[in-house]
Amino acid sequence: MVSPADLRAGGMSRHDIDRRCRPGGPWRKLFPRAVLLHNSEPTRAQLVRAAVVHLGRDTIVTGVDALQAHGLGLPPPPLPHLLVPEYRRAVLPHPMLLERTTLLPRPVYVEGLPVAPVARAVVDAARRETDPGRLQELLTVPIYYGLCSADQLRAELDRGCQRGTREVRRLLRGLSSTAGTFLYAAARRLLRNLPLPPPRWNVEVEDLEGRPLGEVDAWWDEVAMGWRFGTEPAGNGSRSSMALAGADVIVVTTSPRQLTSDQDEDAYLIGTELVRAFGRAARRGRPRVRTNSRALVAA
Repeated sequence: MVSPADLRAGGMSRHDIDRRCRPGGPWRKLFPRAVLLHNSEPTRAQLVRAAVVHLGRDTIVTGVDALQAHGLGLPPPPLPHLLVPEYRRAVLPHPMLLERTTLLPRPVYVEGLPVAPVARAVVDAARRETDPGRLQELLTVPIYYGLCSADQLRAELDRGCQRGTREVRRLLRGLSSTAGTFLYAAARRLLRNLPLPPPRWNVEVEDLEGRPLGEVDAWWDEVAMGWRFGTEPAGNGSRSSMALAGADVIVVTTSPRQLTSDQDEDAYLIGTELVRAFGRAARRGRPRVRTNSRALVAA
């Protein structure tokens, strides 16, 4: 997908471009400023990319099309959803939802396509979803795969337009534990095949004076080793990791996406890392820390 301006910059004349885009020609002009370099019927993804090329700078794909770019296989709504600055006035020849906003997010580029961050894309889609089942899936799947947390979705809701958020907020109140259940179940399945003792689940690590150092999802108290595989509230993860490391606590971190992967290689890599870390923790002296159990998540 290119613009006529890029083609002219590459040495093509306006006449040659128009000739190639005529009916029966090898190319198709999807928008006045977007050319598809073949003449077959464009896909939805190609139309979205063409709209971004046509609208130019500060155009961001959001909603389900953005989530698909992030790797989630959610069914799309009838219209792609694009964000543009509030001052932008544009008319598209193909039906699309064009939202003018003063709250443009910083885009994430996926194969050159500017898309909204996951939490913003979910909220933009959720505010317009009227089907309860699809709304539940829209909120649950990104959390399940570790692409965002319920806290991040709530923060995004608070930042933006409040219209259409009542049902979204209601569903979010019950999602944190639901998403966590999937992750804890996956962790338990993986540990069954490892030569490790059973851990305690969902604990907070403290120093001996009771000052909190950080939270871990699984904990081997005999060697003071933790395992993290859940999403954390923005800004807290790095601080608690530093505090735990400063107390000589060994922590293995696994992304939720890797933990829930169906690839045998991922399970092998996680298991190997856990066993090796347990060996290192057993060989060093146990640090002077203690734990408090948090609300346990059933798995």
